[in-house]
This record gives sequence, C-alpha cells and structure tokens, in this order.
Amino acid sequence: MRTAELGPAQRAEALARMAERELDVLVVGGGVVGAGTALDAVTRGLATGLVEARDWASGTSSRSSKLIHGGLRYLEMLDFGLVREALKERGLLLERIAPHLVKPVPFLYPLRHRGWERWYAGSGVALYDAMALSSGHGRGLPRHRHLTRRHALRTAPCLKKEALVGALQYYDAQVDDARFVATLVRTAAGYGARVANRARVTEFLREGERVVGVRVSDLEEGGSYEIRARQVVNATGVWTDDTQAMIAERGQFHVRASKGIHLVVPKDRIHSSTGLILRTETSVLFVIPWGRHWIVGTTDTAWNLDKAHPAASGADIDYLLDHVNSVLAVPLTRDDVEGVYAGLRPLLAGESDATSKLSREHTVAHPVPGLVVIAGGKYTTYRVMAKDAVDAAVHGLDRRVAACCTEEVRLAGAEGYHALWNARARLASRAGLHEARIEHLLNRYGSLTEELLELIAADPRLGEPLPAADDYLKAEIVYACSHEGARHLEDVLTRRTRISIETFDRGTRSARECATLMAGVLGWTDAQIEREIEHYLKRVEAERQSQVQPDDRTADAARLGAPDTVPL
Repeated sequence: MRTAELGPAQRAEALARMAERELDVLVVGGGVVGAGTALDAVTRGLATGLVEARDWASGTSSRSSKLIHGGLRYLEMLDFGLVREALKERGLLLERIAPHLVKPVPFLYPLRHRGWERWYAGSGVALYDAMALSSGHGRGLPRHRHLTRRHALRTAPCLKKEALVGALQYYDAQVDDARFVATLVRTAAGYGARVANRARVTEFLREGERVVGVRVSDLEEGGSYEIRARQVVNATGVWTDDTQAMIAERGQFHVRASKGIHLVVPKDRIHSSTGLILRTETSVLFVIPWGRHWIVGTTDTAWNLDKAHPAASGADIDYLLDHVNSVLAVPLTRDDVEGVYAGLRPLLAGESDATSKLSREHTVAHPVPGLVVIAGGKYTTYRVMAKDAVDAAVHGLDRRVAACCTEEVRLAGAEGYHALWNARARLASRAGLHEARIEHLLNRYGSLTEELLELIAADPRLGEPLPAADDYLKAEIVYACSHEGARHLEDVLTRRTRISIETFDRGTRSARECATLMAGVLGWTDAQIEREIEHYLKRVEAERQSQVQPDDRTADAARLGAPDTVPL
C-alpha cells in the first residue's frame, strides 16, 4: 500500500476519475462510517469512490466524546450484544488497526453508597472486563480495581471527601476522532479509492426505479460531475432523512438527532491522575484526560434545529458545570472553560421520546435498487457498520466479491509505529527537535511522522511551534493541506488540529500564521488569506454569542450569524 497524499491536485483528479468510469461502490458521507465503508469496499477489490459535502468528519465524527469504549451504561440496559461488539472493536483498534491513534485511558467511578453499590457497580465492571477478554482482544488494558476512599482521593485529589465512600477504577480508550477519520480516508485512498471533500451530492441519478449514481457539485472549483456507480451507499448520519428525501422515497427508518456538548478546561484546573465517570439523572458524565486539558461531557437532548452547526447554549454549559462541580473540591467556573463544542448523535427513532433511550444499534436498508442506507450505531463500531453496508451493496453487484478483511487492515501510520516509538530519542536527535515533540507527532501520525520530518528537513522553520498554540508545529499546518485534504482555515484549526478548543482565544491568535502557511500549499492570494481569517473570526464570535444564550433556539440563531466558508 502506498501512502496517499490528499492535496488540491489529488482532489481534482479524484473527481475527474470518478466521473470517467462507472464505480462498483460510491459512498456519500465522509464521517467515520462513510470513510470506513470506503476502506472496506476498496480492500475487497471494488472500484470505490467517496464524496463529502463539507470537510472530512465535519459533522458528528469530529464532535464526539473522543472515546473508544464498550459503553458501560448499555450493560445496565441489558444490551449485551452491543457492548460485546464494541469491546471487540476497542481491542482491535488498540492492538492492531490504529495503536498510534487509540490509547488506553483510566476512569474512576466514585461510589456514593456503602455496601450494595460496590457490589452492583463492581459486578458490572467485572462483567465489562470479562466480555472484553472473551472477545479475544481484551488483553491490552489493565483490569478494573476496587479502591478505598483514601486511595481514591490519592488518585483523584480533586474530589470532595464527602462525594464518595470508595471508588472503582477501570480502563477504556480514547481517540482524536477527526484525526482518525482523516487517517481512514487516506488509508482508503492508499488502497485505490477516489476521494473528494467539498463535493456535494445534489441529485440521485435514476434509471426507472434504480439508483445508478449521483450528480455532484464541486464546491471548491465549481462545475458539476455525474458519477455513476452500481451501488450507492448513503452514510450521511444525522442527514440521513434529508438525503433519503432526494430520491422521493419513504425511508424504512428515521434518524433523530441528539445533541451532546463538551467543555474543555486546562489540566491544572482538575487535580487528578485519572479520568472520572459520574452518574447524572439521564445518562453519565465523563471527565476525560486530553493532553494538557480535560474534556467534560456530555449532555443528551433532542435537537431539531440546524444540523451543520449545532449550538451549545448557556444552559448546556451550566448543566455540565453544575454536575461536575457536585464532586469537585475546587469548582470550575465559566472563566476556566477554554473551549466548547457541540455534536449530534444519529439515533434510530423509536417509541421513546427520551433520546437517551433511543437505540445505539445500527441498521442497514436497501430502500430502492442500487441504494444502500446505513444509519445509527456508535463511533466505536464504525468498522462493523461499514462491513454490513458493503455486504448489503455486494448483494446488488451480482458477482462474487471477497469477504471483509478490515479486521486485518492497519490504518496509515500504524505499521512501524511501535518501532519508531522505541527509537524516538534517536529521531529527536536527528531532527533537532525535543523528544516530547517527536512523541506528540508519533501519537498523531504514527510512522507517517517521517513525512513531517522530511518537511522540516527541507525547511527548518517548519520545525518551530505555532506562537499562539505551541503544542503544534508549523509543519503540521502545511501537512494538513498537502497530505490530509484541508481546504480552509477552519478545517485546520478545528479538525486537523484542535486549536479551536484547546486555547482560550479559540484559535483567533493563530489564524493569521496558519492562513499564511496554508497559502503556500493552496495557492491563496492575499485577499483569500484575509477572507479565510475574517470567516474564522466571525465563526468564533458567533459561537461565543451562542454560548451565552438561554436556550437552544436563541443559541442556534446566534450561531447561524456566521456563514459557511463555502456556501452549500
């Protein structure tokens, strides 16, 4: 497999090639499920295309809790099949598929009641570990343990003494969700898939009842393409119902959106060596280690407003602060919040009005010949969803196709990662960088780190950190455009890096430096640089305004005050 570059030239070529010859499978939607479906299809030997209207992972798949987990709360719902499936996928990702991107993370569960709660919660966590081991892929994480209150407070001194009588500690895993999707897309492209972001489907092509392809509008360069495919897979998440409406057919199921918001606070605001998991009235609340930060989330409320830019209201932020402060000895305030992000979960609609009770299972449907729809599910089980979608598409190809092999396919950067990690001191010396910088790169790019070091060797200035976001090197901004498909300043500041949520200024102080670096790759004029900066500043201001509004409707109106970089 070659490592694909997703620069401007490659994007233009991909669109042209998709329009030249009929594909076996065209995937619509560039989130984790769509990207995973493209990788599954292309590694079965199918001629595969992937198009996305915005940026890779610009919807749900960049705004999750960043966890790869079985879902402890689904055990309480007796959804053993979903938990077992997710735990197997967690193990595969940690051990084989993406060890450079998926990392173990500890969680402490404070016990509030003596006696029965330790037995009840301990039994659930023990079952969780046992199910992971029985999957054959659960040996990469430590087992859970029971802690006294004194031991728990040594592990997490941030907790109020009266907030617990003891604790349980267990392990799950975490991931930078947007980076994972970008890597999935590059891996699929490396195996031969044609991929293009900022390419919006405007129409499904029909011959009689059958769907035979799509018409795509190139939102970057202009123009329209007819892309024909023997099977089209609709993997558009919370937009599933909207996409279904384009074929004027009633869907076999409906997708409801549930909003979850997260806060990002500096590491020094919460004194703990472990993450936390807390019960709320309707769900659970996580406090998740995130580099030099913590992520606090999430909420779970119905959302019926703008899907592209779900807004966090002041009420959402207060809800999270109130709940986390119920156990913290030193409470968090609004002034401690560096970043806020909101995302939508695509839930299969059921009989319950409470979104927290809707299914996290996924469903595949074949509403008309030539079209497969995949919806629901959770981030951790994207690979299973992709397999099921391609299996359904294969039934419509009327020819023998190889079985799914993605359980064995390592993502770009995984091969050789462990060897390079062991040699990180030598790499640092050779590159003239601090060892901590090499560790940062290896945990974001794996063995593809060598490509960034080549950029730095060619231009040593790219080895410098960004002045206002010094966790990131200038080389990463250039690489995002030349290799990872970034087309706009927002793509880089919110998804290829996490500067937009990891700095108190939300990336505004980094905007000019980043736009100037991007201009050299994307061929921007001075006027384009100014447009990109202006758009990003307006977006940040609109988000800040939405986060002081009292409810969803006013927050949505404030967020929509900043238009998209590329109008849809």
